[in-house]
Amino acid sequence: MGRWEPNGRGRLAQAALDLYVERGFDQTTVAEIAERAGLTERTFFRHYADKREVLFDGSAMLQQLMVDAAAAAPDDASPLEATAAALVAVGEMFDERREFARRRHSVIVANPELQERELIKLARLTEAIAATLRERGVGEPAASLTAQAGIGVFHVSFQRWVAPGETRRIGELMREGVEELRAVMR
Repeated sequence: MGRWEPNGRGRLAQAALDLYVERGFDQTTVAEIAERAGLTERTFFRHYADKREVLFDGSAMLQQLMVDAAAAAPDDASPLEATAAALVAVGEMFDERREFARRRHSVIVANPELQERELIKLARLTEAIAATLRERGVGEPAASLTAQAGIGVFHVSFQRWVAPGETRRIGELMREGVEELRAVMR
């Protein structure tokens, strides 16, 4: 592949993930990623601040999708129903990328620094959902508690979804998770 070919960002992401799986995150350099993608290091840094960003590139889009879905829930939706709407909204986006998500997850669980970054991402999602619930008129601590529980459902459902042999859609797993949460709250 030459540098003039389209989709440099996608090629860099694919090359990075392939190398992270093959060699490990710490053992992979930006130069190797760029070379595998048929691009230059300079091009890499036009797209990504560092090699971690390749794995967390969709975080802002994920957060916005969840916030928009929670905000758009019917006015009479409970805080948990609005949060569940946010979870279901991301299902389709994830289901199209299961193999990528499995490979990404395997890289993250093998590296404590990346695990920490993943936890930060989840904390930001939690705060964004809590803020959306507050904007919907939910008081504290209900907004924060519901957001924490909802992102807990998201995290557990994701872990189940990327597990070897799992074939169900993530939306189904998230709906199950919300129902389990409701059951334990009774």
